[in-house]
Amino acid sequence: MTETKGDQEPRCSMCGVYVCMTADKKYEGPDFCPTRTREDVIEAVVEKYADPKLQRFAKAASEVEGEGYMKWTRVEEIIQLSKKMGYSKLGIASCLGLRSEAKVMTEILESRGFEVVCVCCKTGAVPKETIGIQDSSKVRPGHHESMCNPIAQAEILNRAETEFNVLMGLCVGHDSLFLKHSEALTTVLVAKDRVLAHNPAAALYCYKGYYRRLMEDGPS
Repeated sequence: MTETKGDQEPRCSMCGVYVCMTADKKYEGPDFCPTRTREDVIEAVVEKYADPKLQRFAKAASEVEGEGYMKWTRVEEIIQLSKKMGYSKLGIASCLGLRSEAKVMTEILESRGFEVVCVCCKTGAVPKETIGIQDSSKVRPGHHESMCNPIAQAEILNRAETEFNVLMGLCVGHDSLFLKHSEALTTVLVAKDRVLAHNPAAALYCYKGYYRRLMEDGPS
């Protein structure tokens, strides 16, 4: 394997060259470019794609990208990827606040012949006090509030032996716990952002205007 050429951590977000988009070796990325400084990692990872199951999934995902580029919605991409993989049983891990959207997604997937298992975030009605939440930190102090339970969501879908899971609006961090504990590969359909109607990228588009506070010191 090729040895690492530099010790700078990758900062692809700051790049304007994008040598990773060309096979022409005359172009050279900046000092933080992982294409030039992490060749050992790239070579090792490429070998992983030789695994038949992993390669099949990666190939299907790339085919969906090419076939549906600028044509298919993300919902359609999920359907087409699942079909290419031959999946029959899909899981949905949803936020209770998106129960209407989860119902629609379930109906769409079932209309396409999939069996759907859906588990909401509050499953189990476990009180927030279980994880050390003080009453003053609740959304509605003085009332019972069930904690979000993403690990239970993952385990329930694991036991149901879902072949592919769809995340719908889990909170920041709760989605992380689900992804860590889910045995099936998972995609995100809805990224929760209560303020921006679940379009979190809007804060990035408006960072020089309405959301310039994001660039200021201290809490937003």
